[in-house]
Amino acid sequence: MTDTESRIDTSRPHTARIWNYWTGGKDNYPVDREAGDRIRELHPGIGEYAKADRLFLGRAVRHLAEREGVRQFLDIGTGLPSADNTHEVAQRVAPDARVVYVDNDPLVLAHARALLVGTPEGRTDYLDADLRDVDTVLAAAAKTLDLSQPVALMLLGVVIFVEDDEESYAIVRRLMDALPPGSHLVLSHTVKHPDMADVDAAVAFWNEHGTPKLTQRTPAAVARYFDGLELLEPGVVSCSAWRPQTATPDVAMYAGVGRK
Repeated sequence: MTDTESRIDTSRPHTARIWNYWTGGKDNYPVDREAGDRIRELHPGIGEYAKADRLFLGRAVRHLAEREGVRQFLDIGTGLPSADNTHEVAQRVAPDARVVYVDNDPLVLAHARALLVGTPEGRTDYLDADLRDVDTVLAAAAKTLDLSQPVALMLLGVVIFVEDDEESYAIVRRLMDALPPGSHLVLSHTVKHPDMADVDAAVAFWNEHGTPKLTQRTPAAVARYFDGLELLEPGVVSCSAWRPQTATPDVAMYAGVGRK
């Protein structure tokens, strides 16, 4: 057994594997499927959140590569490989795009090779690191990315795992402060919403049985991550409402894209 394999705990459900289950992937275990089904009983629409967040990623990356000329992406908390990963979307538009993935999940590390197949013209790399270790992330990313040129910082569904509000805002600020003008923040976050009370029950179940625990924040609190940045239209909204090709119902996953 490798060191990576020994770090994978199959006795408790894990958020990345449940997310993978909800989006139709195969990289999950019975314990994940059982928890995923239970959460879906509490909140039947939860599987749609995972799909909506994934579609938001694709639309945001495509916009940044096509319309903003971004050629570098730092994707932290990447999760398990799925359809249309960041490098696939970006390099489809710009074959020379460079993408660095960062995650501290051993299962993601075990599947890293699936992420590393990019175009010959571009670069794709993977870092085994934690979002909180900003200096390590930036130093390692600089081996692949030119941090003097614009970078899209991708933080999809990852700051929810930093419980303390001020710590989470400080992490995002430090990362953005290290990037030059023309860089963008792409962020999504589970929210508390009075019209979606069943989300609270699903989150409570998850935090009691799963790992790692997650924190909900209000839409206004999510918008704070973009302080000092120029928000692209339509602002911080349900990720299903961020420039969709067709109208879809709102989900309790809010997202936005901001330009430095």
